[in-house]
This record gives sequence, C-alpha cells and structure tokens, in this order.
Amino acid sequence: MTNNPTQPAPTSPIAPLMLDIDGHTLTDADKLVIKNDTVGGMILFGRNVDTPEQVRSLCDAMRAVKPNLIIGVDQEGGRVRRLREGFTPLPAMGKLGVLFDTDPCKALSLAYDIGYMLACEVLAVGIDVSFAPVLDMDGVSAVIGDRGFHADTLAIVALSSQLMRGIKAVGMATTGKHFPGHGSVATDSHYGIPMDERDFATIWQSDLQPFVQCQHLLDAVMPAHVVYPKVDDKSAGFSKVWLQDIARGKLGFEGVLFSDDLSMQAAHVAGDAGDRVLSALSAGCDMALVCNDRASAMTAIEAVQHHPEFLQNTQSHARLAKMQSSIPEWQGSLEATCGQFEEWATAKARIEQAFFNETLFTQSTEQKDPTDYR
Repeated sequence: MTNNPTQPAPTSPIAPLMLDIDGHTLTDADKLVIKNDTVGGMILFGRNVDTPEQVRSLCDAMRAVKPNLIIGVDQEGGRVRRLREGFTPLPAMGKLGVLFDTDPCKALSLAYDIGYMLACEVLAVGIDVSFAPVLDMDGVSAVIGDRGFHADTLAIVALSSQLMRGIKAVGMATTGKHFPGHGSVATDSHYGIPMDERDFATIWQSDLQPFVQCQHLLDAVMPAHVVYPKVDDKSAGFSKVWLQDIARGKLGFEGVLFSDDLSMQAAHVAGDAGDRVLSALSAGCDMALVCNDRASAMTAIEAVQHHPEFLQNTQSHARLAKMQSSIPEWQGSLEATCGQFEEWATAKARIEQAFFNETLFTQSTEQKDPTDYR
C-alpha cells in the first residue's frame, strides 16, 4: 500500500455478541444496541448494502459509536455474496474446483487472486473480515454445494490454502467454516437439524482434514449446526467435546471460535436466544452471532448481562482483537481505495478474464440466492 492505513484504536476488550441492523443507515435504536457493553461485533447482510460508498459510510458510522467493533460479512463468492452492486463479481468456489480438475496450476493461481481481491474490497469499505473460506466438502448438502471447493479433500486443502494466502497478503483474517464439516449431510440447518451418523474416525479422515491441514492459515473457525451423535449429542456449536476437546485440545487450535447464526432453525434446540448464546459461549465460542431477529438480539443481550464471566474472558478478548483489520483510508471510490493495494487491479483483471468473459463461465450462471446463507 502507498499510504498509512487506519489502525484499530486500542480500546476496551471486545464483547462476545455479534448482531445486525435492518437498513442502510443506523437508527437511534441501532446505536443503542451497538453501545451496549455485551456487543462486540456487527454483521452485514444484503439488505444493508447499496453502493460501496454507502457501505463505507455505514461502517464508519458504526465505528463512530464503538471504535473497537468487529464488522463482518459473508463474501464467499457465487450465490453467497453480500457485496454486489459496484463490487467485482466473484465465482463460486466450486468453479475453482472444476478448473482444478483440468488445469490445477491455473486454478491455484486464481484462488490466490480471488482471496487477494476479495480482501481488498472488503477492507476498502470498512469491513474487518469476510467469513470465508467454506472448507466443507461439495457432497450431498444442497446448502453447501458449490460453496465448497471440491469433493476431494486434497483439492479443498490446496485451493483453500491459496485463497487464504491471498486474503492474508492483504492483511485480513480468515475464517474456516463449518467445522467439522457440513457437506456430508443433506439437511439444511437453516430449516432443520442435520444429523451426521458417521463415527469420529470417518469424519477425521474426510471432512475434518481441511481444518486440520489448513490450521496454520486459519485465524478463526465457525462450527456447524450439525449433530454428530457418535461423537456428542449436541451440535458442534454447542459441544464442549467438539470445541474444547477436539478443536482446542486434539487440534491445538488457538484462533477465534465464532458461533454460526444462532437464529437458524437447527440452533433452536438449545432454547430461546439467550439460552442459545449462553450454550455457545459455555461450549467454548468466543463470539456468538444472533442475526435477522432484533427481539432475539435483545434477549441475548439481557442473558449475557447476567453472566459477566463472558464479558471478562481475557483469552477471548485477546483472540478477538486479532480479527480487527487495518482499514485503508477512503479515497472517494472503491476503485481508488483498492488501488492502494498493489496487486488489486491485476488480480481483478485475471478473475474477470477467467470467469466472467464466457471463455469458461458466464456471469449469468452466478444467480443470487434469496436466502442469506451462512
């Protein structure tokens, strides 16, 4: 970069709730929510996004209320892209997998470019982190599908590693999801409770391997709302076995554990929003997400206020602080701001040439999915 980025100011510890807002600008009610001492993050959805300039203004307004706020988004590529109008299109990761089968060197190079460009544009508009990449296998799960890189573990590891190197080259943290793997169960956790009946040894040899082999590149992990009954009777996001014994213990993972959205149907087994948040934090999550439901968010706030131990978790504070990014100074447009990153224009051109000029794939194949998948 050619100028000094805006560094996160050293402020108070980061609280364990990540919530959301309804619109393009902050209301007085939104500001009160952000100010609450249980709230440490906000996530943006498609309804919050108009233009790059508007997104940057919104993020700046959020940080004016709470300077150490972590702002996240799901900018994976393909059908899961919150940042669309005015942003560079991104292919589904499964497109990289298709290319990998015929031209692995080109696929690996483009994976790096996608990670690099994705991170440039996310940071440029004031967002700290995109919850990416998806490390799930492209298997029987329709909700995963081509969000996953490939059906083969080695291909997933190779492609996702390159994508994460691109992300990290820009200075943004990575988040692998959905631990220990959602791709091998068909039920969509947005609407039901997926059950994976395989034993741990089978999961370890297949779905878990991308998380194991990519651990050195992962700054955070998001567990799946999937129950693996031969390992534990709780879904991974509520399971001390998965989060503490396996992720922290067996794998030695030291990064952030984000819950998946606790408003999803599969999370309702733990009770109301307050119960769900407390269950996730008790299991070992550092930050709990409650999305698309302001009433549930208020219930979650009240629950955490009655459990100050989650506000005083110094280990979580230290981990979460590493998810904050250096936000570049806004230069009046997305292009000018991204131009401060020396490889952005080149990466952008290569991605557009490979995926959006009808040589390999057409942009028309990347239809917007109406569901805010996480």
